Parts: sequence; C-alpha cells; structure tokens
Amino acid sequence: MNYDVVIVGGGPAGLSAALLLGRARKHVLLCDAGPRRNAAASEVHSFLTRDGTPPQEMRDVARSQLARYRSVTVRDIGVERIEGTPGAFVVQLAGETVRARRVLLCTGMIDEVSALPAGATELWGTSIFQCPFCHAFEVLDRRFGWLAPTAEVLDFAIFLRGWTHDVVAFTGGRFDVPVELRARLAQARVRVEEQPIRRFVGRGPELVAIELEDGEHVPCDVMFARPPQRQTPLVRELGLELDGSGFVRVDGHQQTSRPGIYAAGDLASMMQSALGGAAAGALAGTALAHALTFEQAAAGEL
Repeated sequence: MNYDVVIVGGGPAGLSAALLLGRARKHVLLCDAGPRRNAAASEVHSFLTRDGTPPQEMRDVARSQLARYRSVTVRDIGVERIEGTPGAFVVQLAGETVRARRVLLCTGMIDEVSALPAGATELWGTSIFQCPFCHAFEVLDRRFGWLAPTAEVLDFAIFLRGWTHDVVAFTGGRFDVPVELRARLAQARVRVEEQPIRRFVGRGPELVAIELEDGEHVPCDVMFARPPQRQTPLVRELGLELDGSGFVRVDGHQQTSRPGIYAAGDLASMMQSALGGAAAGALAGTALAHALTFEQAAAGEL
C-alpha cells in the first residue's frame, strides 16, 4: 500500500495529526502499538473540554471521529523499521511493508521508572507524578515531595507551593545545594532533605513516606519526580539529531534533521502533556498537508 503519511503512534499527537490530514484529504496510515505511556493515569487534565476524561475514553472518541474520513486508516500494529527518502519511504510493519511520501513520529518517550528509588514502580501514576498541571489539583494541600535530579531544578519545589503549604525538596545526596538557593527555598518555606533515599513507602497505591538511608521516614503523600527518559529503539535507529536533553530536534514545522521525517509530542518536547502533544500534532499535520499538496500540484497529481 502507498500512503501520503505514515504516523507512528496513536496518542494525542498522532490522532490530532491524523485528523488534520484526513480533513485535507491525505491518505494516512496511523499505526498504534504498545502500552500507553500514561496507562496508570485515571484521567486527563488541563485539556479544554476534556478535563477529567479517562485517557482510553479520549482515544476511543478520537478514533470514532477519525472513522468518517475515508482516507485515514487506523491500525493496531507496530512499526519495526523506516528507510528511504522523501516521497519514497519504506515502512516495515509487523509482517508487511508499506510505502509513504512522509513519516510522522509520535512515539512518545520511555520513562525509566526503575531508575528511581525502590518502590517507585508500584506507585507510579497514582502517588508519584511528573506534571503538577496534570495531577496536583486533585491532591491539593497534601504533603508534597520533589525529587530533584539536579541543583538547577531544585527550585521547582517552590513552584509546587502553589498547590500546597507542605513541600519537601529531596536531593537524594546527589549534589550540593548552593547557599543562595537554600535561602530562597527557606523563604518559600520549603524544607530541603539531602540524605540519600532508600525507598518509597506505600500502602497499596498510596505513598505514605520516604525512607531515608539512615532509616528516618519523612511523611509524604505525593511525590513529583522526573525519571530518566529515552527514545524508542525505532527513533534511535533513525539517527535523528537530538537536543542536549535527548529530545528530537524539530524545526518550526515539526520536521526533524532527516528530510521527510517529522516528529510531534513528548519525544520532541520537555513540556509533555496531552494538550501539548495534540497541539504539536496539529501543527505537524498542517505542515505536512501544505508540503504534500504543493508537491502533488507540481507533479500534476491534483
């Protein structure tokens, strides 16, 4: 089969791009496989008209709306390899090969939750979160923690004070806290705990305390943390240029360093959210529709 665009990933970015491209009458194959990155989350938040919607319901609605566009095909299938050049990409699926003029990557990132202290995996998405805009309102005024990976982002704990009066910033003993920063945190009434963390202590899906290396338990109901992230094997194999934080570098039209391959969503942005992914997908879809239409016009295909 030949398509105008193959979209890899069926989250908010991929679905949004498929909608824009379908409405532009482009032939699209959206490939969706693997677990959702936000599988542990029970609701999507900070998304206008969809605040509080379960993630799977949001995807189901999006797919049902795509069904009216005959040029869009959605399949639950993985993409194993991408080769070729603009206008002639060869996309290897599980058991078959398709061709495409362009490729849009919406694969998200892989969170290495296992790199966090013991107990994190069991609490991930229920008591341990990344984004306060997505989760903090539902746990207002509870005991928050912030597991800072570096001194440069330790003051994120001050930002969390917007949702609660009780915030502890944990360094895990990985770096020194500059004197000026320590004073700013104290001014905001944020406690700094510098001992290494032994484990997260939970009661079922609920976090209750942080156990330090010396055995002390620091009461904590909610932890915000950003585990290391990495690109999917498919993205790494493409050899795309990454920025200093490991995200795919894109231009103003969401095109990567490899001509004809675009990227949208969490794999290309530190600001990761459903709304942000959908917005980036819409931008990529618009740019792709524009480029393809002019290309088809020049070739006398319209």
